[in-house]
This record gives sequence, structure tokens and C-alpha cells, in this order.
Amino acid sequence: MIDKLVVKLLTLKMRLSDERGQDLAEYALLTGGVAIAVMAGVIVFGGAIHTWFDTLATKLPLAFP
Repeated sequence: MIDKLVVKLLTLKMRLSDERGQDLAEYALLTGGVAIAVMAGVIVFGGAIHTWFDTLATKLPLAFP
């Protein structure tokens, strides 16, 4: 009985100290953070960018007659 408990504890310790999937998790968190930052930027600056492109679209035909 105690042998089984020791084996289970050693297995648990090995699994907790294993870092093989850590890089993937870090990249996933980084990608999620970048996606949230892009969405926030679009929400905050979306109207201003739309207005800028509208202004540019109206001035381009005047610049190249």
C-alpha cells in the first residue's frame, strides 16, 4: 500500500516538474494578449482611422486629376 502511494507521489512530482508544454502555453498567452491589444486599439481608434481614410479618399482624386 505504501509502495503504491510513494509511486503515485513520485509520478505527481515528475509531472509537476515537467516543463515540455510551457513554451506553447507562454506563446498562447502572448498571442492572446496581442489580440486583446489589437481589439482595444480598433475600438479606441477605429472612428478616427475611418475618418482619416474617408478624408484621404476624397482628397486623392483631387491630387491626381
